Amino acid sequence: MTIRWAEIHPEDCTLDVENLESKLSSKTKLVAVGYASNAVGTINPVKEIIRIAHAAGALAYVDAVHYAPHGLIDVADLDCDFLVCSTYKFFGPHMGILYGKREHLQRLRPYKVRPLVDTVPFRWEWGTLNHECIAGITECVNYIADMGRGQVATSPHPPNENRVGWGTPRRDNSRRAAIVSAFDQIRRYELRLMRRSIEDLKEISKLKLYGITDPECFDWRCPTLALRVENQSAEETPLALATKLGERGFFAWDGNYYALNLTERLDVEKSGGFLRIGLVHYNTAEEVDRLLEALEEIVRG
Repeated sequence: MTIRWAEIHPEDCTLDVENLESKLSSKTKLVAVGYASNAVGTINPVKEIIRIAHAAGALAYVDAVHYAPHGLIDVADLDCDFLVCSTYKFFGPHMGILYGKREHLQRLRPYKVRPLVDTVPFRWEWGTLNHECIAGITECVNYIADMGRGQVATSPHPPNENRVGWGTPRRDNSRRAAIVSAFDQIRRYELRLMRRSIEDLKEISKLKLYGITDPECFDWRCPTLALRVENQSAEETPLALATKLGERGFFAWDGNYYALNLTERLDVEKSGGFLRIGLVHYNTAEEVDRLLEALEEIVRG
């Protein structure tokens, strides 16, 4: 078995789709792609990549774990063969989810114990299911749907049009319509927070922000920000920055977040990886302002 991987454009950490396409041939069996980068926030053009994979006769597998809290996922529209994520990312319990086209789940033969039935989906789900987590998943989906119906406030503050969850209830009261509405609100709100954050981060002269920074391309970015101090000292490593932010009440992560190929490709792995700041729909503009003020104070000393 041969595994090949596509290159990125290091200047903005976007996938080099032409390079990916050049790696495919009639021998390619599977193309696996991340929907969004959990390190630098890039949203990949997965629908185009799936089309390219199918044109080469390959199956398309999408890892949507990081995209799931930030945007609507429609497997029918994507036409992917498999898609995976975990509900802990979109405010549920820590449980994995696999979507697969029925034709593949019926055709592929998983290794299983002999007493297990051979019908779909049971041959893919061995033993007693985790019913507690399944119940939790149901409620996290209901939470998202309630946001779309305008029934959930995402912060203790008074109603404000700039906060997700205070929307006008939709006439189409189906759960799907509510989920679509919720992710539309989430996406627009997070884009505003991200734009505000990136504009201010650019003003901190010693910081380098990785990923897409062109406002015209923000539709291809999640509000996940990877930072480093240029020419960092021992007191300015990602770990040191995360620790100092933690002392001020802000939770941020440092390291590679398992995106080891990326940190090695960008030559930051040996010096601590990134400081990662993640924003979601329940964060407020005031929280973002306080975080950026704290970070500027730490970097500028």
